[in-house]
Amino acid sequence: MVSKFMQTAANRDYSKHWQAEGSFPWIFQQPKPPIGERPISVRENYIRCVKGEKPYWMPAYFYESNTVWPDAMEEHPVPEVDGYDWWGVDWFMVEGINGMITRPGTRTISDFANWKEELPWPDLSVVDFKADGEKLQKAMDPDRPHIYECVEGIFERLHELIPFDESLIAFYEEPELLEEFFQKMADYKIESTDRIFKYYGRVDGVLYHDDWGTQRSGFFSNEMFREQLMPATARYLKFVKDQGRFIELHSCGRNMQYVPEMLEMGIDMWTPQANANDPDFLHNTYGKQMTFCFPINIGADWEEKQIRAAVRDYVDHFGENGRMMAWIMTESPDPVKEEIARDELYHYSLAYYNRLYHR
Repeated sequence: MVSKFMQTAANRDYSKHWQAEGSFPWIFQQPKPPIGERPISVRENYIRCVKGEKPYWMPAYFYESNTVWPDAMEEHPVPEVDGYDWWGVDWFMVEGINGMITRPGTRTISDFANWKEELPWPDLSVVDFKADGEKLQKAMDPDRPHIYECVEGIFERLHELIPFDESLIAFYEEPELLEEFFQKMADYKIESTDRIFKYYGRVDGVLYHDDWGTQRSGFFSNEMFREQLMPATARYLKFVKDQGRFIELHSCGRNMQYVPEMLEMGIDMWTPQANANDPDFLHNTYGKQMTFCFPINIGADWEEKQIRAAVRDYVDHFGENGRMMAWIMTESPDPVKEEIARDELYHYSLAYYNRLYHR
C-alpha cells in the first residue's frame, strides 16, 4: 500500500520546477556560466583530481561541477520548506543557516524493534523519474562533471525515523535487527541511484551524505563501525563504483578515525569539516590515497593582493599530491572576490602542476 506521503510524490508533475528560489536545491538546479578555454575539459580535470591522476589545475570545488539534485527523490520536503518527506518525516527550516533539520521529537515508527511492521518504504515505481531527469538535464553544463547528491545516508535515515538517542541504543540492543535495516536501506539506495543513472543523463559521480561524528569524535568505535554500519554502506558504494562512477563523501564531524574504512570502501574524496578535523594530518597521512577539499576563507575586508596571496599559499601547502580541491568561501556572497580567487587558483595551480609534472 502506498503511503499518503508517497501518493503526493506519485501525483506530482516533475516536469515543472518545484524548489523555492534561493534554497539550496534551487541553487543547485540553476545553470552555471560556461568556463573559458582550458587545456583539457573541466570535467576531465575534475575527475583526474578525484582519482589522483595528475590534474592540470586545482579545481574550485562546487563551481567546477554540476549538482544533480532530483526533485523526484523526496528525501526532503519538496519544495524544501517546512513539511514532510516521503518517509513521513517532519522537517523544518532553520533560520540563519538556510538548512533543514528534522523536527525534534519526530517519530515515524513507535519503536525501532517494530520497523518491519510499521515503516512505509518508498515505492519508487510510482514516481516519474523520466520527466524530472529530462527537466534537470537542460541545466547541466556538458563541460562540467555531473554529480548526484545522494542525501540522507544509511545511518542518517535511521535517526530521522526515531530519536537520535534511540538510534544509538539500537547498536547495542538490536544489532541483528539493525543489520537487517541497514541492508534494506542499502537495497533502497541502490534501486534509487540506479534510476538516477538511467534517467538523468550523464552522471559521473555520487556525493554520498552520511554524518558519522560529533565535533570531538566519531559516533562509533572503529570496531562497531566496521561490524554494523560498514557492510551495508560498502555494498551501496560498491554498486556505485561498479557502474564506473567516482565517490565523494560528505560526512560532518571529527571523522578522521574512519579514513582507513573510507579507503577500504572505495571512497575517492572526502570534504571534511576543516574546523573539526586536522587538514595537515589528513593531507600528510592520506593525501596520496584520497582527495580532500578544504576552504579558503576570504575575509570581508581583504584586498585583491591578500586574496591572491592566500590562494597561492593554499596551493603551495596542499598541492603536491595532485589530490586537493579548494572551496572558496566568503563571509557573505561576494562575486568579485570569488572571481579573483578562482582566477588566481586556476592560473597559479596550472603553473604549479606544469612544473610538478614536467609538462
